[in-house]
Amino acid sequence: MQTYLDFEKPIQELDLKIEELKSRNSELPSEDILKEISETEQKINLTYKKIFSNISAWQKTQISRHPERPKTKDYIEGLITDFFELAGDRNFAEDKAITGGFGRFKGKPVLVLGHEKGNDTNSRIEHNFGMPKPEGYRKAIRLMKLAEQFDMPVISFVDTPGAYPGVGAEQRGQADAIAKATECCLSLGVPIIVVIIGEGGSGGAVAIGTGNNVLMLENSIYSVISPEGCSSILWKDSTKAPEAAEALKLTADDMVSVDVVDKIIPEPIGGGHRNRVKVIEDTGEAIDEFLQALSNQHGNQLKHARQERYLQIGRSGLFSDKTSAANEVLDSKYGHIRTNDGIFKYTKWVGFGMVSILVGLIVFWLVT
Repeated sequence: MQTYLDFEKPIQELDLKIEELKSRNSELPSEDILKEISETEQKINLTYKKIFSNISAWQKTQISRHPERPKTKDYIEGLITDFFELAGDRNFAEDKAITGGFGRFKGKPVLVLGHEKGNDTNSRIEHNFGMPKPEGYRKAIRLMKLAEQFDMPVISFVDTPGAYPGVGAEQRGQADAIAKATECCLSLGVPIIVVIIGEGGSGGAVAIGTGNNVLMLENSIYSVISPEGCSSILWKDSTKAPEAAEALKLTADDMVSVDVVDKIIPEPIGGGHRNRVKVIEDTGEAIDEFLQALSNQHGNQLKHARQERYLQIGRSGLFSDKTSAANEVLDSKYGHIRTNDGIFKYTKWVGFGMVSILVGLIVFWLVT
């Protein structure tokens, strides 16, 4: 049964009406019923356009978490051929919150990594709701180094509320694993394309989301903390999550405006869960576009461009009101694809948390 969010209730009523009409038409076919079905489908499209013409950051957060939204394994099945999954960190255990392996993207060998949340109760428990433990990040490091050894690009799908905060994970070095995974991303001599397909939560996302180019689905989010966590800390009240979502500047539009993300991938009307095949195909086209742009770069070029990208965020300030001249130099030197004018437009201090994580992890790497 399809899941509807609170603001989708008008759509639910129309969908139920269509199901009833189709049932009646199968029993007793009628031109009048077919006409009514067509009119109802048009109403659904118009209603969605009306809802999504003024959608809030909190509503986008809800869509990014939709249980029927395509997950990493769906993108692998739709875009990658000859996929061979690899498991284990060769140190402690296998962590199914991160899936990864080698395959072919449009005929070319690649490494694919991603957070996996699962699609039903049992699989969500099995994948720990997409919250990796240290062994998950160490597995990602192992696979990325293999990709570099065989000169294969890395495609990383980000969809996590954050790294697992349990006692056992902390005892096994969660912070160290995240820092070293970020270090590995920064030092890799092959192209890394990151796609945020759902939630991009804090350091848990950055650990495998530090790429040459970062793409973001239209209704996904990227933030230093969840709206619920932010509201609990700032207001001591989790019901303030909608206000926190606005303050965090976590939407794709916000991230593109400050050069954290290079491109927004449009979603079908109503969100990716309404047309899974379409959103997966569009994501594949966007990945291919950026991989081709990076195809003439190798080794140190890719590594230095990636490092400078994130260091520049720290130098200029994520939400400062100025154009980043350094980003323009990087674009001309390394051929980055930008879809915005590069002007940092927002001044909300909460958004500075994302750059704090990025720069902190980079500094940790440089001094250790």
